[in-house]
Amino acid sequence: MAKLLLDGTGLTVEALASAARGSGGVTLAESGLARMRETRALIDHAIDNRIPVYGVTTGLGARSSEALDAETLAGFSLQTIRGRAHAAGDPMPRETVRALMLSRLNTLLTGYSGARPHVAEYLAAVLDANLVPLAGGLGSIGGGDLVINATVALALIGEGRMTGPDGQEGPAADMLRAAGIEPLKLAPRDGLALANHTGFSAGLGALALDGALTGFAAAQAAACLTMEGFRANLTPLDPRALAAKPLPGQSLAADALRALLEGSPLWQPGAARRLQDPLSLRNTVQIHGGTAAALANARPVVECELNGASDNPIAIAETGEVISCGAYHSTELGLALESVSRAWQHLAMGLIARIARMMDPDFTALPLFLARPDSGSNGFAPLLKLAEDLAAEITRAAMPQPVWPSINAN
Repeated sequence: MAKLLLDGTGLTVEALASAARGSGGVTLAESGLARMRETRALIDHAIDNRIPVYGVTTGLGARSSEALDAETLAGFSLQTIRGRAHAAGDPMPRETVRALMLSRLNTLLTGYSGARPHVAEYLAAVLDANLVPLAGGLGSIGGGDLVINATVALALIGEGRMTGPDGQEGPAADMLRAAGIEPLKLAPRDGLALANHTGFSAGLGALALDGALTGFAAAQAAACLTMEGFRANLTPLDPRALAAKPLPGQSLAADALRALLEGSPLWQPGAARRLQDPLSLRNTVQIHGGTAAALANARPVVECELNGASDNPIAIAETGEVISCGAYHSTELGLALESVSRAWQHLAMGLIARIARMMDPDFTALPLFLARPDSGSNGFAPLLKLAEDLAAEITRAAMPQPVWPSINAN
């Protein structure tokens, strides 16, 4: 399997998802490592000269005004990981953890974190060995994914647990050494760089979006098959009708539907069964357009998270400054993905309605439930029950989550 080239700038949803679900390794672009070396020098300068830098020469959160003495500074990265590695719940799937690691590795190569290049090279070595830290999936509140990220990092320093290429679980230190890798030794700033970022949210979001893109393509094809079987009227796909209200999502959906139906006899005058079809067919392009719009909006947001800095602080090579910021907070990412979830509910309900119409001879003049006449069979009717249950599951999963104010951070 070819290695994925990471440079901090060009990671796509599809490339991350493919690498996360596979077992291949990565290649790090020298340009990204050079950026890391340049900004690491700023961190080292701040340490040597006792310049206040959040989380490097000062404490974290409410302790950000407290300067760290030399003895504390030496072990602060380790303390940062150990103090936050408390993810709970069932272990996340391997692909989710790999997505987290790939996302964080690529964003390290932007150089803004100020972490040592060795941290990026270490993550690459672990991915190459197909070792995956074990971490529960509970602990993220959208503010930097601190707890989940730190639990993954705990395995990298040899204190957590991992699974190997064969899926077997064991102590992280033993798994690493069996692959010829020593546990990661942390320097100042490295611990915070491995904990305070949006790699979990971005990686999981990329996996979800990749699946949604694949699912939407299937839904588009299924809609076209229904139109063929129903002998649908295709005037709702007429560019002139859509131009009367040129919504961008419905235009995207309509273009793809027309391409799938190219050459269909349904385009011929008089081919349609009815002058005006039931709503579930007539409004396919509007329903699917909402999903197309949500997906089109989500992609640049997710890919910005995969290729942008979610660190605090950030090191700016051009000016030689290290400044505090709030880039770890993933509000826009959450809203973009929530929009896709809500659109999926509309998509599911449209699919259910079209299935029901296809089985109704009053609309199609086809046999009841699409069963062979005189067979006594209920045909596809029982499958509609399964489809309805799946739609109910989609509705449950698509419900917006409550937004809680964080009361444990300053």
